[in-house]
Amino acid sequence: MSSSLKAQSYSFGPFTIPPSTVFYETSLTFAFVNLRPIVPGHVLICPKRPSLLLKDLSSSEYSDLWATVRAVQAVVEESKGAGGSNVAVQDGPEAGQSVKHVHVHVLPRVGGDFERNDDIYEEIEGWGPWKNTNQPKIQVPDDADRSERTLEIMGEEAESYRSKF
Repeated sequence: MSSSLKAQSYSFGPFTIPPSTVFYETSLTFAFVNLRPIVPGHVLICPKRPSLLLKDLSSSEYSDLWATVRAVQAVVEESKGAGGSNVAVQDGPEAGQSVKHVHVHVLPRVGGDFERNDDIYEEIEGWGPWKNTNQPKIQVPDDADRSERTLEIMGEEAESYRSKF
């Protein structure tokens, strides 16, 4: 990635992602911080070309997406002091995809962040960019702790990652 981001804005389904929230990009893929993170450091990676499903990606796009996931995961884990991550794709609406654009969630994990380790999957299933998204049964963290963040805060987080690439 060059030191300056290439695009003026990025498309993520029906949403326009501000460049200040994008911290890594290649010619085919970009990574950005999350408006409503489930855990600190929860980020999203998606192809620049809008595609609904993984199978809709070209071989180059598919390979680049996963190479980007690997690079981003390493930086986010180190930045958050995480010992591992959940990497999740909800491939299509029937799989719980909330935005009609292929995307990969990277959720860095630290010991004790969830009472039951698998509770993270209910959180991912209930995640969505809209405030009225159905929330999962188990509220970890409390919804109040998952309120939308300001563009300034998201930009600061993105910059902290951007400087590591």
